[in-house]
Amino acid sequence: MRLSELTTLRLGGPAARYLEADTDEAVVAAVRAADHAGEPLLVLAGGSNVVVADEGFPGTVVRIATRGVSRTDTTLEVAAGESWDPLVADCVARGLAGVECLAGIPGSVGATPIQNVGAYGQEVAETITGVRVLDRVTDTVAELDPAACAFTYRSSAFKRHPGRWIVLAVRFVLEASEQSAPIRYAELARALQVQIGDRAPLAQVREAVLALRRAKGMVIDPADPDTASAGSFFTNPVLDVAAFSALQARVAERVGPDARPPAWPEGDGHVKTSAAWLIERAGFGRGQGDPEGIAISAKHTLALTNRGAGTTTQLVALAREIAGGVRDAFGVELTPEPVFVGHRWPSGLPSGSGGRTVAL
Repeated sequence: MRLSELTTLRLGGPAARYLEADTDEAVVAAVRAADHAGEPLLVLAGGSNVVVADEGFPGTVVRIATRGVSRTDTTLEVAAGESWDPLVADCVARGLAGVECLAGIPGSVGATPIQNVGAYGQEVAETITGVRVLDRVTDTVAELDPAACAFTYRSSAFKRHPGRWIVLAVRFVLEASEQSAPIRYAELARALQVQIGDRAPLAQVREAVLALRRAKGMVIDPADPDTASAGSFFTNPVLDVAAFSALQARVAERVGPDARPPAWPEGDGHVKTSAAWLIERAGFGRGQGDPEGIAISAKHTLALTNRGAGTTTQLVALAREIAGGVRDAFGVELTPEPVFVGHRWPSGLPSGSGGRTVAL
């Protein structure tokens, strides 16, 4: 099995051993067998947030194919292998608010707590009340509450300790309402023609989000090469006050005295800025790269795409070039969002080539 068949980037070499697990018991048994044998392990589901080396993976690849949604009033317990976007659509149809701004995001339910998936002003951490896991350290099945998940911006305990926990199911508590949660994101508010803090009908919010994502090539479409990506490749930098002041000075020097980097204050005194804005002003434009291989999306500078003949080596090289350009221009380190399997990012982030890899 070539892992390119299982990833939205359509990249990745062969797995030494591949199996699918469609029950929690099968997932647990497969993981325990690999651990007992001392084999490297890669756990996949949707494959939407992973960069797999051209050489493939020299161990066992377990694809989680579990299904099932249990509902009690506004509480949902969802199997890790369920697809995320159909779940969002179903919640909207049932009048359950809290995830409508997360429409169109590819991948599995099990990946959402790992990345603390977020978009257009919402994060799954706001609705998750429990995650059932296999803890590979204690070899037990347990449930982690939100505090134990340690959610932060686009991260969690699962991401910071890769491979320790295998997500089996996620519990969400939503709001029974035909109206959305308060709109927080300016671009979405403009699309809906409402004010920040207003609510809007769930279906309208979902459709507006899907339209915005499609315009950026962020909704999977086999006919659109811009969607052969891992979504946003870099997270938006979150800087302390001193670092943001230094960024402002670099921007004034390089871009112009009237230029201002985007700024969204965080609750802890930090400031979040736009990775896409920095990338563009460091000299990287939409569509830049190999038109038949690896290139920046023609629709959004945060997405790196495989135009059909690309390789993972080429993708990692372009990503490093972009990050280096932003560092040289503005002194800001960009952090990649996907999990790397078989490569190591210059900052020393785990490559995923060892024995404890999880990349749903």
